[in-house]
Amino acid sequence: MITAIVLIQADNGRIPETAQAVADTEGVTEVYSCAGDVDLIALVRVRDHEEVAEVVTARIDKVAGVQRTVTHIAFKSYSRADIEAGFSIGE
Repeated sequence: MITAIVLIQADNGRIPETAQAVADTEGVTEVYSCAGDVDLIALVRVRDHEEVAEVVTARIDKVAGVQRTVTHIAFKSYSRADIEAGFSIGE
């Protein structure tokens, strides 16, 4: 499974509608409204790189209100549960 983090600049007056439309996009698992340099962050989880390209360029980029996207591919996932499980090995 490939996880991509998509940073989205959106039209200021359309952020809630844009966020919901992106969240409704196949391949998108979560969308966060943010303060800072970007308006929205979408998590894309798909099986291969071709699907990342499809979701971002053919779907998210076409959503009304999306001005610009920057996509980052995740190499590895870390979570508190993973770290705590690693320390409990052998106990």
